Amino acid sequence: MGGMALDLAPSRRRIGFRARLTLTYALLLATMGALMLGAVYVFMRFVPTYAIVSSDAGSTGATPTSVGSSGVTSPSASGTMSLNLETSADILNTLLLVSVIVLLLLTAAGGLIGWVIAGRMLRPLKTINRAAQLAASGELGHRLRLGGPQDEMRDLAETFDDMLAKLDLAFQAHQRFAANASHELRTPLATTKAMLDIALSDPDLDLAGLRRVSQQVLETNRRNIETVESLLDLADIGQSQIGHERIRLDRAALDAIGEAAAEISERGLTISSNLEPVEFYGDAVLVHRALVNLVHNAVRHNVQPGTVDVTVRSASGWAEFRISNTGPHVDASVADSLREPFVRGAGRVASGSRERSGHGLGLALVASVAGAHHGELELSANEGGGMTVAIRLPINSGSMPISIGASK
Repeated sequence: MGGMALDLAPSRRRIGFRARLTLTYALLLATMGALMLGAVYVFMRFVPTYAIVSSDAGSTGATPTSVGSSGVTSPSASGTMSLNLETSADILNTLLLVSVIVLLLLTAAGGLIGWVIAGRMLRPLKTINRAAQLAASGELGHRLRLGGPQDEMRDLAETFDDMLAKLDLAFQAHQRFAANASHELRTPLATTKAMLDIALSDPDLDLAGLRRVSQQVLETNRRNIETVESLLDLADIGQSQIGHERIRLDRAALDAIGEAAAEISERGLTISSNLEPVEFYGDAVLVHRALVNLVHNAVRHNVQPGTVDVTVRSASGWAEFRISNTGPHVDASVADSLREPFVRGAGRVASGSRERSGHGLGLALVASVAGAHHGELELSANEGGGMTVAIRLPINSGSMPISIGASK
């Protein structure tokens, strides 16, 4: 018949979880009832000794309607129905019949009760499902806040709320990152274009002026390259497999201080250190990069004359590097936000010289390094100005794995 194809396979109807739970409950109840019925029947069949006496034995008067051995009902003298049991088979058959009827009624009642109970138990799952659908559509601001007893359903709801909160924060952070990255890359390009437009529109531009404009364009381009490289480094920390080797944190701190020695001397800063010998396992390259960023931040965001205090110690299973500096006042309410990319102490765009202001990516890199090592980054504003930054990394055994991760 042409090209028509008939699908003869039986359609598979989906049975809901509530129906399956109800059927399981009813089946379990029926099975237990059937086992109980079988046990009672076997007991009544083989254990008791029956002495059956006929109902008309010893009676004087009219014989009632006769009954057979099947034990059927018959009208009694009072007009009501009675059940005459004259043999042991009558007793057993009647017991079996009544038990089966009771079992069927019990199974039906159990199914009905199971359906109601299953609906009440699964109601939180419907709420969670609706919340998941909203989250899938991009709405992350709602929360379940499920009440009731502290059971598995409430634990699931609280875990779901916690997941939504973290996703919301991460999504907002990524939105800010995209906006800030666009601004950071667009601003120097616009500046370069303006400088070139001014130079080209000047008919009296001489060689010295052209050289001056070229140097400005070169400096702007250099900063663009540094920003892009920092963004690539930030992405690599979350994507690449990191190393796992024994590191002396005090020696890594000395190396980081040594790299900033020339800038410390140039700015006339005083640096003090208290470095305890502490060992842990991690990626030496990433840890060195994080410590260098922290030292450079403490040096560049300082006052003249100012101080930088560096401490390395072990505390409660953590290897801690703590650095504190003098500097401009930082609002305590925004201190923790400085770990986000492109956020600086004076806002997203730092004040002062662009040459020393940094890219706003240093603490973001440090936070990513700490997260990759299952560590912590703590930021706090000093009362007299400046900040105290502490990175804590776990002192783990050689068998402890280090995961690929982003900032916490």
